[in-house]
Amino acid sequence: MLAWTAPAEWRGVALYALAAYGAVILSFLGAVHWGLALRAPAAEAAAMAPRLGLGVVPSLVGWVALLLPPLPGLSMLALGILGTAAVETAAARRGLVPPAYLRLRWILSLGAALCLAVGAAAAPA
Repeated sequence: MLAWTAPAEWRGVALYALAAYGAVILSFLGAVHWGLALRAPAAEAAAMAPRLGLGVVPSLVGWVALLLPPLPGLSMLALGILGTAAVETAAARRGLVPPAYLRLRWILSLGAALCLAVGAAAAPA
């Protein structure tokens, strides 16, 4: 909201704060998969490398997004959050992600992506 309502001299700070929050959330979403990999039963050993990859890639996307101007950075974060949820949906079909987590994940992801998109819309072009 501050990106839209704050005085012009504070909007850049508000947009950066939103991007930082989005990057932290994206990193957290990756960390979930490290936890799943570390607690996986032996029957899921084949999923270890993809899980660890999904644990690292969101953090890297978040980091790169913080280096970009607000419009592309916030857009990248929104897409990263939704993209991670999409990958998790595919993993859930293979029984690698708990269904209850996935339901909650989509609700929160849509909300976070919407907030990031609204912030991106307030960013200078």
